[in-house]
Amino acid sequence: MLHSEASGDGPPVVLVHGFTQTRRSWDPLLHRFSAAHRVIVVDAPGHGRSGNLTGDLWQGAQWLGEAGGRGAYVGYSMGGRLALHLAMLRPELVTRLVLVGATAGLDTDEERRERRAADEQLAQGLERDGLEAFLERWLAGPLFATLSPEAAGRADRLENTVEGLATSLRLTGTGTQESLWSRLDELTMPVLLVAGERDEKFTALAHRMAEAWGGPASVRIIPDAGHACHAERPEAFVDLVLAFLDDDHAAAMPADSSSP
Repeated sequence: MLHSEASGDGPPVVLVHGFTQTRRSWDPLLHRFSAAHRVIVVDAPGHGRSGNLTGDLWQGAQWLGEAGGRGAYVGYSMGGRLALHLAMLRPELVTRLVLVGATAGLDTDEERRERRAADEQLAQGLERDGLEAFLERWLAGPLFATLSPEAAGRADRLENTVEGLATSLRLTGTGTQESLWSRLDELTMPVLLVAGERDEKFTALAHRMAEAWGGPASVRIIPDAGHACHAERPEAFVDLVLAFLDDDHAAAMPADSSSP
């Protein structure tokens, strides 16, 4: 089972981190979430104290549901894809879903082949050069151009291992993910899709997912933020997520707006 830790009391919410992070990446947000919720943070397969677990996105989703149980799920990037797979696999466990910088997959076999090849190159570079050099290159990439060194949580990422992250790239990368776009209309739980204003790719994906969703769907764009919008503007992020989780009418919010 995935390593998990819990704090606070109230309706449960499960937080799922992105690639190269661990459960500790949510630490700056825990005091606000745990004031009104029982918060469960997990280490995704291949990461942190779950570094020895190897499985694809469907297996990871199964483990995630076992660790988190029934509740709301908040997933960032890779964690969002795991949470989306859980919603498909065990919809009765997911009362509400928040997807941050996530996707329902690539559209074509060719795109998936190219992405798998790119992820294999990343995995080989990680194995060749080691964790510190890999993280330096990873955090210097365009996805994190607006992320400050303090918000990047490099020390947290160094808890991972070369073996765990390389396996994660090969088994749970976007190139291995089957396209779920045609199945989004099966999902009826309320979803909040969040992206940073400067992350144009995932902003467009959030709108596309909202249009295809089978249940209530809303999009929130965080101004002056990139892919890791929850880390760049944590207060704005927590404000909108708590509003969605705690307001009985949150699922009926306007489909698109920006947080202040």
